[in-house]
Amino acid sequence: MNNTLPYRLSRPSFLHALRVLASALLIACAPLALAQQDLNWVTTWSAAPSSLPPGLLPPEAITDAYDNQTLRLIVHSSAGGDVVRVRLSNTHGNKRLQIGSATIALQAEGSAIVPESLTRLTFGGEESITIARGGLVFSDPVAFTVPQLSNLAVSLYIPAPSGTVTTHLAAAQTSYVSAPGDFTGSVPFNTAAEIPVWNYLTAIDVGRSDNITTIVTLGDSITDGVGSNANLNNRWPNYLARRMLLDPQVPDFAIANAGISGNRVLQENSPRFGENLQLRFERDVLALANVSHIVLLEGINDIGMPALMVPGEEVTPEEIIAGYRQIITRAHARGIKIIGATLTPFEGAAYYTPEGEVKRQAVNAWIRTSGEFDGIIDFEIPARDPSHITRLVPSYTTDNLHPNDEGYKAMAEAVDLDLFR
Repeated sequence: MNNTLPYRLSRPSFLHALRVLASALLIACAPLALAQQDLNWVTTWSAAPSSLPPGLLPPEAITDAYDNQTLRLIVHSSAGGDVVRVRLSNTHGNKRLQIGSATIALQAEGSAIVPESLTRLTFGGEESITIARGGLVFSDPVAFTVPQLSNLAVSLYIPAPSGTVTTHLAAAQTSYVSAPGDFTGSVPFNTAAEIPVWNYLTAIDVGRSDNITTIVTLGDSITDGVGSNANLNNRWPNYLARRMLLDPQVPDFAIANAGISGNRVLQENSPRFGENLQLRFERDVLALANVSHIVLLEGINDIGMPALMVPGEEVTPEEIIAGYRQIITRAHARGIKIIGATLTPFEGAAYYTPEGEVKRQAVNAWIRTSGEFDGIIDFEIPARDPSHITRLVPSYTTDNLHPNDEGYKAMAEAVDLDLFR
């Protein structure tokens, strides 16, 4: 019997084969190795879904949003880091969502990316994943340098009919949809359409070796940045992030934006304005990485919308305050400090009424005097017209409800940073 192998590796060839095998194993195990590092994860960017589940949609709205297309979603970081993971959500899908491939890169300009930054994302070591209806997935941690205050491009290939889309509508940022095909690995992007929304991507976390934490700014369109110039990242949370991260005398924080245009503390009635704050609080805030502080600015839509859009859903100041108390209790149960922000003036807005102004003043009086929040940011003061205190400063707004870039900057500069020390 001949027990010899059909061929025999020379010693140099054998050593080379071992090195190749070892390299392959290291590459395959890289996400696991990164996950096992003693990293401090913080959420550098987030977008809360403003869509509604299919059960709250009319039948004609339940359609396939994408099929054999690539999304290139542009977002702006707060804190930086050298390890990254992304969160993809099918929260409001009516069926399973297939992600065929995904990448992250630094944005160059428009839909173009910086070539050397292009990095493949994986999910459990695989390049593709199917997200259950209503589900959420994390990508594997990957070595990727996220500069602070920088624009990133996350590309997602949707190979099959997607079902209803989980989206954040008021992005104040242009993203891109491709012609048919997988362009996740392409530097120039085959753009078929520009979109002012973020689809499926709900958060980006960075891993760091220090002990910084995340501040979540929680609210409605004023936190979402409606009224600011698109693609300039001039929402008030962006201005606050720049104050904190560019001042060496101030501790660094990641800042995640959980604002949704049109959102209300207690109710919802539109597929554009998201689920009510009580429902979404766990998903959009508590589930983010290493949250230490929340800034809550919400309630003006609870006051104003019933007068214009949803008669019969009027609420009292006491009901709004009861909603605040529940959010405060839930934050404190997680050891998170929550800072209350006063509601800004809205006389002249489409849904203003004198009765609504009385409610706003009552809510603000409670925020200032109750002592139930861990701190107060009095946004009303820098935003209001000194000569007509129930209106915004005229140069700060075009609709008497939403500040512009100048107004958002004034709000951020009024924040006492000692609240976060």
